[in-house]
Amino acid sequence: MIKEKEKTGRTRNAFLNFDRVAQGKKNTGESDGPPWYDGLVYESIRGAADLLVAYPDGALEAKLDAYIDRIAAAQAADPEGYINTYTTLNRPTQRWGTNGGDDRWQHDLYNAGMLTEAGIHYYNATGKTKLLDVAVKMADYMCKVMGDAPKLNLIPGHAGPEEAFFKLYLLFKAQPALANKISAPVTPDAYLHIAKYWIEHRGIPADPDGLRKRQVYGSYNQDDQSVFTQQTIEGHAVRATLLGTAIAAIGAYDNDPRYIQTANRYWDNMIGKRTFITGGQGAIADDEKFGKDYYLPQSAYLETCASISAAFFSQRMNELQADGKYMDEFERALYNNILSGISLDGAHYNYENPLIATDHPRWVWHSCPCCPPMILKMLGALPGFIYATDKQKGVYVNLFIGGSANIGNGPNRVTISQYTSYPWNGKVQINVNPAKADNFAMHIRIPGWATGKENPFGLYNSKSDGQITLTVNNQAYPMHIEKGYAVITRKWQAGDKISLNLPVQPRIVTPNAQVAELNNKLAIAAGPIIYAFEANNNPPLSESSITENAVFQSEQKNRANGYNKIKITSPSTKQPLIAIPFYSVGNDGKASYQVWMDRSH
Repeated sequence: MIKEKEKTGRTRNAFLNFDRVAQGKKNTGESDGPPWYDGLVYESIRGAADLLVAYPDGALEAKLDAYIDRIAAAQAADPEGYINTYTTLNRPTQRWGTNGGDDRWQHDLYNAGMLTEAGIHYYNATGKTKLLDVAVKMADYMCKVMGDAPKLNLIPGHAGPEEAFFKLYLLFKAQPALANKISAPVTPDAYLHIAKYWIEHRGIPADPDGLRKRQVYGSYNQDDQSVFTQQTIEGHAVRATLLGTAIAAIGAYDNDPRYIQTANRYWDNMIGKRTFITGGQGAIADDEKFGKDYYLPQSAYLETCASISAAFFSQRMNELQADGKYMDEFERALYNNILSGISLDGAHYNYENPLIATDHPRWVWHSCPCCPPMILKMLGALPGFIYATDKQKGVYVNLFIGGSANIGNGPNRVTISQYTSYPWNGKVQINVNPAKADNFAMHIRIPGWATGKENPFGLYNSKSDGQITLTVNNQAYPMHIEKGYAVITRKWQAGDKISLNLPVQPRIVTPNAQVAELNNKLAIAAGPIIYAFEANNNPPLSESSITENAVFQSEQKNRANGYNKIKITSPSTKQPLIAIPFYSVGNDGKASYQVWMDRSH
């Protein structure tokens, strides 16, 4: 777990760091891997814990328990409950990046946030509190030493702890008796307070009297101005979107207009002017950051982790405002940039996901292996995003994924089951089985691309010529759409059935005219899937183009449970072009491909 075999033959093992700290070692300089290895361990535990909920596995749970024992032993070596192995082994006098340290590099606060999430998720999955106990001890220590004057004025060098500490607050507010199982004092209000401090003190590097001045990294970690005045989403794309996720989550909880307005500005700017057609984020390799508005080059960086954190942000925005457009963009990232981050065999990865490349290889492992744990986190969390509920408004179907879920309890329980081959086929059957007949509304997401709205702000445009049909118990039902959802309000009974048919036939997507790098370009999509052209399947791509009246023919490809490839013929091509899903490129070795094609007239 988190091991790396380098060209030298040396194996890196993140758990050796915990063992060394447990042995009392300090300032030895012998830590394995970069400072964020601790965080990647915690993220892996979180993702695995979520999977244990759906797929109980005694062997996996035993393995995780053994890892947790080693983590707890490392913390026990410090009388204050501090744990960050890199700092202890290399910079013990520079905790949190103080005294000449650098939290942008050390990741003290970020790792603590990921520890907190791992403790929460593992408790939720297993009922075990050992890792949660470790997390609470670390959280208590952090709340003791940082925050309001005279404490240390610090914010995370890498966002993530904000939402994690908010989740810790929610856990103990919902289960106050749980505090009796924790060896350290439990102070939920302090966890919420520090999460808000980390958000609200960005752009404020010192007190008015100039005291408590902290080291700042500017827009890189969203610390160049107050989040409440910032109009655009800036800096390192993973950091920015994780910050947006926390702002949206706390805004929904507190109904604080400052948070809600900030979350809206960030998300609207990201999706309306800075997101790529695959749902990728981060145009610039230097600092892995966002570019300016409408700067969307085909060769952009598009880190896998950034699309995952942006998807988490979109899901939190959906919770905040119950608008289907947020899950449209979640789905865009999920089926394209996120899926491209892992190969069809599940053993090779992409750190970067450019829209055009020559000999682009997937890697077996990486010196910065942050993408696999993030992919695991998303896969573990995904079942919880398929449905949502609102006490006043009913049940929401956000994603079209086969399976069943029980919503509510006792006589108010509703079992929802989906049967679908989406996204390759647009037919979705949703069975609604309430424990007792009841009046409520079912909200079924109607994706924007299905109604001719490729992007909520016109960053990309397409036309949908197909029909959307909706039936209830095989009877046509009038399409009443509110905020991206078809709303069906009636008295539901066991055995009721909703049938939705979405037009997933291929379509042409065009970019906004303000995207200079994509002038006179076209792309191909079908349903939520964005397609790409691999060089080894096509005539020379540099000599190829597509007309807007091209003819499409979908064919099933028998690989990875099958996916649709598209044959494209038009007067501008001497032989057909073959397009395959963007996520599937590079599964036969190094890939040369492109998403955008020249438009011919």
